[in-house]
Amino acid sequence: MTDEVFDALTDGNDGRDLGFWRLPGGFDTLLAQWSTAGPIAYVEAEYFGGVGEQRAAVWADGALALGPLDEPTKRRFSRPVSPISQALRRLGARRSPGEDEFEAVGLGRRRSNEDWISSTGHAGEGRDRW
Repeated sequence: MTDEVFDALTDGNDGRDLGFWRLPGGFDTLLAQWSTAGPIAYVEAEYFGGVGEQRAAVWADGALALGPLDEPTKRRFSRPVSPISQALRRLGARRSPGEDEFEAVGLGRRRSNEDWISSTGHAGEGRDRW
C-alpha cells in the first residue's frame, strides 16, 4: 500500500478498526463489496532482518469471512501457519511439500513495494505472473 494509493482510497477515517497498519479508512467496505464476485484478501507484512509481523483478512460473499489474523496458529502435528498463508489458502492457493502458500504464489520474490512496482516494467516487459 503506497502513500499515493492510501491517500486515493481513504475516506478520512483512520481505518484501524481491524488492526491493520495501512488499511485506508473505508477500504474494508469496498473489499466487502468486491468480494461478492469472489473472495478477496487484504494482507500486510513488515519485516526487517528476519523479524516482523503479518496481518491478514479475507472477505467473501460481501462480508468478513476470515480474520483479521495477526499471529501464526499451530495445527496439530504441523508447523505454525502464518496469517498470510491462511488467507491465501482461503483464496485457493495450494502449496508443495516444504513450502507454504506465501512461497507457492511467489510473494517472496520481492522485498518491498518498490520492488513489486518496478517489476511491472513497460508494455508487459518483466511482468510477474501470479
